[in-house]
Amino acid sequence: MKILLIMISILLATISLSQPLKHETSITFTTGDDKTVAAYKGVFHVKENRQKKNSKTIPLHYVRFPSTSKTPGNPIVYLAGGPGGSGIATAKYRRFELFMAMREVADVIAFDQRGTGDSDTLPECESDQYVPTDRPVSDKEYIEINQTALKKCFKFWQDKGIDYSAYTTTESVADLNDLRIQLDADKISLWGISYGSHLALAAMKIMEEKLDKVIIASAEGLSQTIKYPARTDAYFKRFETALNQAKNKTEMQIDIKALMTRVHKKLEAQPILLTWQDEGKEISYLLQARLMKQMASGMISDPSRAQQMLMLYQAVDAGITAPISGIIQKHLNPKEPIKFRLMGTVMDMASGISPSRRNVIEKQAKSALLGGYLNFSLYFTDLAYELGLDLGETFRKEASSDTPTLLFSGTLDGRTYIESQHEAVADLSQVTKITVQNAGHNLFKSSPKVIETMLQFMHGQPVESNVINVDLP
Repeated sequence: MKILLIMISILLATISLSQPLKHETSITFTTGDDKTVAAYKGVFHVKENRQKKNSKTIPLHYVRFPSTSKTPGNPIVYLAGGPGGSGIATAKYRRFELFMAMREVADVIAFDQRGTGDSDTLPECESDQYVPTDRPVSDKEYIEINQTALKKCFKFWQDKGIDYSAYTTTESVADLNDLRIQLDADKISLWGISYGSHLALAAMKIMEEKLDKVIIASAEGLSQTIKYPARTDAYFKRFETALNQAKNKTEMQIDIKALMTRVHKKLEAQPILLTWQDEGKEISYLLQARLMKQMASGMISDPSRAQQMLMLYQAVDAGITAPISGIIQKHLNPKEPIKFRLMGTVMDMASGISPSRRNVIEKQAKSALLGGYLNFSLYFTDLAYELGLDLGETFRKEASSDTPTLLFSGTLDGRTYIESQHEAVADLSQVTKITVQNAGHNLFKSSPKVIETMLQFMHGQPVESNVINVDLP
């Protein structure tokens, strides 16, 4: 009889795992490299702007991977970074194995936040503004052209009937609560990286009683959307130290600040005119220091890419322009106007910056290696105030919570710096901080010990070590 009851229990558990919830359909989820797994695709509808009675509704999509546990815990919701990243696309490509591993704890939800992935119903804005590429353009002129383009884009979105003021982190937190209801769960756990951690920290303030556990990596605090340029410079020094320590005694030591400063000064004094053929026509592009700073800003998240960035600087320093010219030809079309996507732009503008932090950042940017280009939304701050988008200082007060939280920080993260991450979680009473030596921003797959630690935490077990060591690429 006891054996029969056990068999019935196992059968019921199996049946429960195979049933779609309301508004879900059974699918075969296929990854980019053709791996497949049974899953459920769901959709639910929310108000675009909950503050307005007559607001239209928008669809939000997710994929649910059923737990492999006989006694699954609360659903785990993955929050992609960006802002603008797709949770479903993340599961389909670089973090599929992590999603599968986490199923031993609970159902795992790849969620496309409003304005992202399958939940993106927003048109991209193509402005009528162009940045001249055949003559020098000062930083001031470049900023003003982009500000003009963005103003025109807000008019474009308004004319399309889109309530752009609804695309804020606080509305996304409300979406998470509606997702919890859709999943028929008393509580959910959150798993986020970069902007996903920003959203998770906001949820810990707004809906703490509905959260079970939180895992965040490369954390961006609620007041940290725009980073301190001085901390970017400190990152370059850490990276330089790590690179030089990895060299043998016969290899030349690198001085990152000297190299980058030399290249910037050279291009400021004499920009380099690059030319190439496109469909029989000669295209000209004037390489200025600004572009080097922008490219560096986009390449320093992780050590491997940051090393490629340094190689580009070394090439330009040596008068070799073929590598940088190839990148420009592939990724920058001089004929294309300035474009903006709504979700990522508005989310950052709304999270914003305090006046005091802005003053410090503007002062630091004058002498910093990358100026203000790591955080270009700094230059949209006044427009955020003008349009009523800024969420204010109450929102930017860092989270205070008793929710069990696990934080992973890479020592060579060039986007969200380890000291800033620790400040972001300073008021969390149950936070476990893991330092991943030599890892960058995208650290979840930097070592097998990362997922091992995540599973230990989710199972309520003690974390074995607060330090994970990985080799420098």
